[in-house]
Amino acid sequence: MSRDKYLVKLALFSSLLAATFMVGCVKPLSKLKEPRPIIPIQEYEKQLLGKLTSDYVGNENCLKGCHTHDKIALDFKSSTMGDLLEQTSSGMQIVDCESCHGPASEMMDAMVGLKEEVNKKEIIAAHKENLLDYAELPSGAKSLVCLKCHTANATFNIHNWNASSHAANEVTCYNCHPIHASADLITEPRAVEQLCLGCHLDVSAQFSLPSRHPVKEGKIYCIDCHDPHGTSTAKDLREMTTKESCGRCHTEKVGPFLYEHGDITEECTTCHAAHGSANNNLLKYPVTFLCKQCHPQHRMSSDDFGEKSQTFTRCTDCHSMVHGSDVPGVSSNGGLTR
Repeated sequence: MSRDKYLVKLALFSSLLAATFMVGCVKPLSKLKEPRPIIPIQEYEKQLLGKLTSDYVGNENCLKGCHTHDKIALDFKSSTMGDLLEQTSSGMQIVDCESCHGPASEMMDAMVGLKEEVNKKEIIAAHKENLLDYAELPSGAKSLVCLKCHTANATFNIHNWNASSHAANEVTCYNCHPIHASADLITEPRAVEQLCLGCHLDVSAQFSLPSRHPVKEGKIYCIDCHDPHGTSTAKDLREMTTKESCGRCHTEKVGPFLYEHGDITEECTTCHAAHGSANNNLLKYPVTFLCKQCHPQHRMSSDDFGEKSQTFTRCTDCHSMVHGSDVPGVSSNGGLTR
């Protein structure tokens, strides 16, 4: 084979190899750009379909056999979602038992001949086998049962749920909204305190300190500052910054001021503990020691008692306008003294 023919064949082979490589890379590169859930949504959907061989039988068939006089059914019927069980003008039911529990025809077949007084274990087994077994569902799948309807309604804050700290820690909708427990599925503000602090034990302890936000007294609630369904901010705060969140109540501290306390214009938590503290005014440390973290060389006196005055004199005795002032100081340009 001549040298020229060899080079031509080598060039053709290289071009073919390069083309094959490029075609092979196009699909993986495009796949990398596709949005994907952390757990494939299809895996959840398979778990939420129930038995594929079952058919839907309707509420009447679900209720007339066992649940007609059941407290669970009565509480649910009087709830917000229970109202949707009523026939609409179109003759369709918006929500029914099988919307959450899956199709029930095979479960009803398995129940034939069983009596509650005698066959309690068999009845429970029939429900677990033929309906969705919520005890075995992962937290994401449980929440997806609710989200498949509630992401399409006017509850706008739900769209942050999947990225919220609650979802990341496997808290589900059912932990706060017991569907069958009572007529009111919406948790009342006064009940939120016990609900939140039942998990956040460290915060509960802080609300027992001498200086605290009056959550346990029922004057404010956790949801005044935090959105339990998630936000785009840290700690699920309702506002974009800590200062905006605090400023909803402490408007006199917000400013803007002509003379501002520069390093704390955005973060109130530089000096204050958000939930509670052993020091007055929710301060993280006593006044003198708190201020001296940023102002260690501040001259207090030129006499022999200077060091003692730095230790025992409260900074706020002179600098009373800690958050900011519109009036210049007595001996300095600013000074936050008045």
